[in-house]
Amino acid sequence: MRHAAEAIVYNASWHSPSLAARATARLSDWPAMTETLRLSKYLADLLSCSRREAENYVQGGWVSVDGHVVEEPGFRIGPRQQVELAENASAADHKPATILLHKPPGYGSGARSRPASDLLVPANQAPDDRSGRHLVKRDLIGLELIMPLAPDASGLVVFTQEHGIVRKLVEDAARIEQEYVVEVAGELSAEGLARLNHGLSWRGAPLPPAKVSWQNETRLRFALKNPPAGLIADMCRQVGLQVLGVKRIRIGRAPMARLAPGQWRYLLGYERF
Repeated sequence: MRHAAEAIVYNASWHSPSLAARATARLSDWPAMTETLRLSKYLADLLSCSRREAENYVQGGWVSVDGHVVEEPGFRIGPRQQVELAENASAADHKPATILLHKPPGYGSGARSRPASDLLVPANQAPDDRSGRHLVKRDLIGLELIMPLAPDASGLVVFTQEHGIVRKLVEDAARIEQEYVVEVAGELSAEGLARLNHGLSWRGAPLPPAKVSWQNETRLRFALKNPPAGLIADMCRQVGLQVLGVKRIRIGRAPMARLAPGQWRYLLGYERF
């Protein structure tokens, strides 16, 4: 169980429950001592809390039965089963999740790629995630991928349950700057760099000004607003460069920072796009 070393343990032996000092049993009124009970009902009665709070404990991933985390409030428990509640458990209502993922190449849409959502597993949560949250099943329900990347690209992608963030990143996409690091091969003159910043076209139409500069001898930084798939590669082709790799490192004010490929973290409360 998560935080098992700090768990409060309850024995579901209903005739003689073993209780922590902070909990008061309410088992004497249960007429059938041998039938199974819903886990949420057991916790609500045991902890003298509301049914909603009990369900929040369970759905928040704070409860285990016989050493296995259970996130379904309707899970049935029987006599002699051991129920554990983490010491730092919270009964607060679920907050919608927004997750920042460093997508490696090979994930995305297409027959030969895997969904980036496959990487959203507890083992891939960044060890320095400061949100205080751990992944639970409720965090994956209705989770939307916003501003996806092509399968051969890598970098920052956003998954969210928050309608406000969906509206922000979709409706304001043309005004949100994205930053990319692009690995290139070939020679680029000063004139070519100037054209990357302003002077190229895309599908017959002139491109708006961009911010392009050298990061090192083989990598360029691009700051663009809502670039369509393939735009960066085409811009480089127009000035004689071959793109070897594209990585997005920032969306608006949200940086990918120290996330390793395949790692993810929760968006912090004060962070904005």
